[in-house]
Amino acid sequence: MKSFNKKVVVITGAGSGIGRALAQNFAKKGAYLAISDLNKEGLAETVQLCNNTKVYSEIFNVAKKAEFQKFAKNVLDEFGRVDVVINNAGVALGKTKLNDTTYEEFEWLMGINFWGVVYGTKEFLPSLLKQPEAAVVNISSLFGLAGIGEQVPYCSSKFAVRGLTESLRMELLDTNVSVHTVHPGGIKTNIANNARISESEDQEQAKKVLKNFNKALIHTPEKAAQVIIRGIEKKQEKIMIGFETYVTDVVTKVLPTSYSKIFDLLGKQALQ
Repeated sequence: MKSFNKKVVVITGAGSGIGRALAQNFAKKGAYLAISDLNKEGLAETVQLCNNTKVYSEIFNVAKKAEFQKFAKNVLDEFGRVDVVINNAGVALGKTKLNDTTYEEFEWLMGINFWGVVYGTKEFLPSLLKQPEAAVVNISSLFGLAGIGEQVPYCSSKFAVRGLTESLRMELLDTNVSVHTVHPGGIKTNIANNARISESEDQEQAKKVLKNFNKALIHTPEKAAQVIIRGIEKKQEKIMIGFETYVTDVVTKVLPTSYSKIFDLLGKQALQ
């Protein structure tokens, strides 16, 4: 996709972080925006930051199918089409073992991280297929490349997003729609700070883990947005953000049966 001027770009989770940075970057390129978030104040701020272009915004929960369908209808009524869909909204749980994770916690996370991507992709796909060129961009994670202990729900959701996107890519090979999977590494967003702490998790230990985890967040949302947009322009199917994602990708391929022990050791050392 060579130009985004007057293209309609849908971005979920646009109230902060990568979503907001994407909205700002696309606005500078002349795109029209359809953005959403559950955070009313954050979304309003993003709208103000993108006042140099046409913006439609809506507050809703991406995990609710009916709400997503309403949003999609409103966007199509407003613009008549969509050209780029970026399923970015995501949440996290604190560090917790599967045995201590409740079904409700698991379902809450999967509803947003996975089903939100399913709804966003499926609701807009008919319109995307009608455009001369279009793109679906689904945000996975470094945790969608390697399974990490005490992050079972999050990894499950991000592996699921990766599987959904790669399968869809095969289905759409002979169409005008390019399909992109994004694997961000340590991005300085609020997803960790806003992570829902499991009922079984020790509060003080959770704060310690969060503090150490934040030290690993070395890339800015602005950098992430630039890499993603460049990837869409170049029709790059797998968009990696940060050297750590490249390292993880290589290690899991070279050592598919033993990378777990390596990452477990590195993780314990990092927390100390």
